[in-house]
Amino acid sequence: MRQVLEGSHAVSEAVRLAKVQVVSAYPITPQTHIMEAIAEFCANGKMNAKFICVESEHSAMASVIAASAAGVRTFTATSSHGLALMHELLHWASGARLPIVMAEVNRALAPGWNIWMDQTDSLSQRDTGWIQLYCEDSQEVLDTTLCAFKLAEAINLPVMVVLDAFFLSHTYEPVDVPEQNEVDKFLPPFLPRINIDMSNPCSLYQMAPPNFYMEMRYSIFRAMEETISKFLEVEEDFYKVFGRKYGILDSFQCDDAEIIIIAAGTTASTCRQVVLDLRETGEKVGLIKIKMFRPFPKKLISDALSNAKKIAVIDRNCSFGVGGIFAQEIKSALYKNKNMPTVFGYITGLGGRDVTPKMIEEIYFKTKEEHYPEKESIWFGINYELFRN
Repeated sequence: MRQVLEGSHAVSEAVRLAKVQVVSAYPITPQTHIMEAIAEFCANGKMNAKFICVESEHSAMASVIAASAAGVRTFTATSSHGLALMHELLHWASGARLPIVMAEVNRALAPGWNIWMDQTDSLSQRDTGWIQLYCEDSQEVLDTTLCAFKLAEAINLPVMVVLDAFFLSHTYEPVDVPEQNEVDKFLPPFLPRINIDMSNPCSLYQMAPPNFYMEMRYSIFRAMEETISKFLEVEEDFYKVFGRKYGILDSFQCDDAEIIIIAAGTTASTCRQVVLDLRETGEKVGLIKIKMFRPFPKKLISDALSNAKKIAVIDRNCSFGVGGIFAQEIKSALYKNKNMPTVFGYITGLGGRDVTPKMIEEIYFKTKEEHYPEKESIWFGINYELFRN
């Protein structure tokens, strides 16, 4: 059924349709609308789920870890400082091989205090063993959340579904909300591989001495390597039922492109229009939207960029001392290419600052006109007047 939903409520509808059994969260802007809607579903009987109110995001993750270990389908959501507070337990969830799904609404970290869009919060958790999937619009948010449950339960690793603060979380647009019987065809009831069973007691998550610990970490590494092929299988299953799929990468106008812009999230929508406008003037430009960041699809990236001369990566994040995080990962993926394209890394749009069509055009022409990037990371859209004093 077609509905007009904000991005946050697209997540809520997907969680309802997935028949999640335990939900726990602590409110933090801009995640709050997700959990408000789910709390209403639990209260009015639209969801047969236990909603656990807690005193912090750390406790929210602890609650769904316990519930998942008990063998039920679980969900939580957070943003920014809430995600940072969860950091310890993110490692625990992946180390315990628990298929938890979490919506993460990208928001800047303080100080200064800022509630707007910034990818640094989720990307700073990139080494915790969570699969990370970035979404462009509300339909993709709903569909990806449903796919996330099936993927997590197939791989036995937690999945983070990432959406932009306000540009997506609080913006309304038409969304096709599927019927429950359709979702049931795609997503069967959760059958845990390992769970707490009082009739068959065993110890879980005990001390791991040196002669076991490394093998445990290797199993997570192998599971991450299997995630790319498993995600494609899950999307194919989803496509058979709903007629939609997104891919790990979305290439647009790239067949003959000499310069390819790379973006993630809602920025990709603006880039798409800019690419169309530039194409009308004869510019050979394309776009690649990255959906999956962890595991990072190195081979797919390398193949997709093999014929490009230059790459312009738009990062709405910063790893201080290194630069844009997507740009660094892309350089790593390309270093074996015989004809490695020149990678220009641009940092912009932090803290919710708009990334406008005009800015993207300027990024494109700067990339086209310069032989090599002037810096490792080019900060774009800075007001240098603020630094005079």
